[in-house]
Amino acid sequence: MTLPRVIVLATGGTIAGSSSSAASSARYQAATVPVSALLEAVPALKDVARIEAEQVAQIDSKDMSFGLWARLAARVHHWSTQDDVAGIVITHGTDSLEETAMLLHLAGVASVPVVLTAAMRPATSLSADGPLNLLDAVRVAAHPDAAGKGVLVVINQEIHAGRDAVKAHTSAVDAFASPGTGPIGLVQDALVRFTRAPLRLPRQALPLPQNWPAVEIVASYAQPGRAVVDALVASGVRGLVVAAAGNGSIHETLVAALADAARAGVAVVRSTRTGAGNVIAPAQPNPSAGAFVSAGDLNPYKARVALLLALGADPALAGDPVRLQQFFALI
Repeated sequence: MTLPRVIVLATGGTIAGSSSSAASSARYQAATVPVSALLEAVPALKDVARIEAEQVAQIDSKDMSFGLWARLAARVHHWSTQDDVAGIVITHGTDSLEETAMLLHLAGVASVPVVLTAAMRPATSLSADGPLNLLDAVRVAAHPDAAGKGVLVVINQEIHAGRDAVKAHTSAVDAFASPGTGPIGLVQDALVRFTRAPLRLPRQALPLPQNWPAVEIVASYAQPGRAVVDALVASGVRGLVVAAAGNGSIHETLVAALADAARAGVAVVRSTRTGAGNVIAPAQPNPSAGAFVSAGDLNPYKARVALLLALGADPALAGDPVRLQQFFALI
């Protein structure tokens, strides 16, 4: 029997990290181990798929950039158009994995399963979690049931929808969760089982911008000033995502500043800093009056990625809150 062909695209991160001490899982240098060494450390891969690997980047994912996103998306698209490629695995740092997953989810750059995986402990750690996560990710990418389920995140024997997965812990190996929805499947040795299909698949792929709009995140908390918002507007920002309290509650001082920003043509979107839950959309979005567009259940970082792509595809959305709210309702 011919094994499925799976492409591994490496970008660095903790999964490719190393330390001078095997006993240390917190003090290490990310992105030092090449993808060839990561694969050699998991001999069981040869029984799962025919692997081809490409070192797309070698960075700590805290330093993710628009340029690298564009390069990664291009390589995903390139490999997905090869007739015999069953799936693509991306090794990634955990710090910005949820943002890259959201980007690839909305961009729809592949017709085959795209599986992101990572590690919370470096490759040299006494109890490194990267090798099993990599093996599980390849198992999922090669599995026929992964087809049509969009971008996936596989870590700690769980399968998450890329749209929903977030990093929810600083150091635990089960650091990733899908608040409000939970994982969509599991991996246990050779068993890959999907328990449900993700319902929020993109209805239309969004192109990556040629010129990325300036979109930033601001937070609401006790007695904020308006200086940050005013400075961002003065700098030419095109969109602002608010990490609001509770169900999208924003301090009155910040509401006034954001309403002024909206009148200046800046898109304003409310998310929540709580970590879970849906921000109720206004009956009639009117940002200049403080009725800001809702990001739904997207956290501020995923909402920013969505707003980046929305404004990149259609800059007029910044001045059309009704259509912008419709966009967020559908993703």
